[in-house]
Amino acid sequence: MPSDNSFDIVCKTDPEELRNAVQHTQKELGIRFDFKGSKASISLESKGTDVTLVADDEFKLGQLREMFEGKLIKRGLSPKTVKYSEPQPGSKMTVSQTAKFQAGIAQEDAKKIVKLIKDQKLKVQVSIQGEQLRVSGKSKDDLQTAMAAVRGADLDFDCQFVNFR
Repeated sequence: MPSDNSFDIVCKTDPEELRNAVQHTQKELGIRFDFKGSKASISLESKGTDVTLVADDEFKLGQLREMFEGKLIKRGLSPKTVKYSEPQPGSKMTVSQTAKFQAGIAQEDAKKIVKLIKDQKLKVQVSIQGEQLRVSGKSKDDLQTAMAAVRGADLDFDCQFVNFR
């Protein structure tokens, strides 16, 4: 039995839950009184990582974005994984915006997490493996302390912990 314990820190979005959140937002759009007769819509792109929001004006676009983020939270997805583009004027007097979902941890964000864990002065090793991080150490308590530090940090992206060994 190996003496080292480890876990991985990743940033990913469950595509099924994302699809469900988009579908629930589409249903709510159809029944909300303040969206009756508007050109508002939300759709999942074919890649499955981008969502396009379309509304009559920027105010309605903001309402649609809030509705969508509420559905994300209900489905267990963090709004921190979403990066919105600037609203663009669309066809037929509409405004559109694209929501891109983060997949993987960027190199500079990974370095922030490594520094955060190193500052805890724990007996753990942190290694960057592509778009994820592996944290390993002999003590499970140290690993849990490292997890708590990452959860407690005010990061502008979402992290999940997987592959506990």
